Amino acid sequence: MAGLLNRIAASPKPAALRGFESIQRFWDPRSDSWTAKILPGEYYVTRSAESISTVLGSCISACIRDPQLGVGGMNHFMLPEDRESGSGSWNTADGGASNRYGSYAMESLINELLKLGARRDRLEVKLFGGGRVLPSMTDVGVRNIAFAQSYLKIEGLTVAAQDVGDVYPRRIMYFPATGIVLLKHLRAVESRVIASSESRYQESLKRGTDSSDIELFS
Repeated sequence: MAGLLNRIAASPKPAALRGFESIQRFWDPRSDSWTAKILPGEYYVTRSAESISTVLGSCISACIRDPQLGVGGMNHFMLPEDRESGSGSWNTADGGASNRYGSYAMESLINELLKLGARRDRLEVKLFGGGRVLPSMTDVGVRNIAFAQSYLKIEGLTVAAQDVGDVYPRRIMYFPATGIVLLKHLRAVESRVIASSESRYQESLKRGTDSSDIELFS
C-alpha cells in the first residue's frame, strides 16, 4: 500500500484539457499511470502521459494521435450514424447524444486534435472493436467496422493498426503519448454481460432517453 501511495504521490494527476473535466479518471496500478475511462458516447483527448481505457463489444473505438505534437485521444461509439437527423454538429465530450454515433464521434475527436495543433497528414489511427459478442445479436459490429474504415478512407487517413470483428469483446488501454495499445480479448461470460448492456444502450438511443447510467464495465 505504501508503495502504491508513493507512486501516486510521485505522479500528480494531470490537468484535464478544457471540455474533458467530467471524464472519469483514476490511478491504475497495472499500468502505473493515470487513466481516463470512457463510456459509449464519450471521447477523451490528452497531451499528458496518461492512458485512456474502455471495453468494446459491437462498439468501435478509434485511437488517433499526432506523434510529433504528442497529443491524442480515443472515442467510443455504438452506431454508425444518426438516421433520425441525417446530419449533425460536434458535441461535448461527456456523452452528448450526437457522439453516440460514429459520424459525430469521428468528427469530434479529429476536430479536437486539429484545434490543439495536430496536423491531419501526421495523424496515426488505430481501430478496435466491432465484435459480434452474441450469435443472437444483429451484426451492428460489421456495420460499425465498415463505417469507420470508409470514413477514414474518405478523409485520407491510413489505419496503422486494427483489431476488429470476430466474436469476442475487447478491453483496450491506449497511451496517446507513445501510441501503445494494450489489448485483451474477454471471456464468453463477459460477452453476455456486455451484450446485455449494449442492448439496453441501443434501446435507450431508440427511445431518446438518458443512457448515462448504463455501464459496460467496472
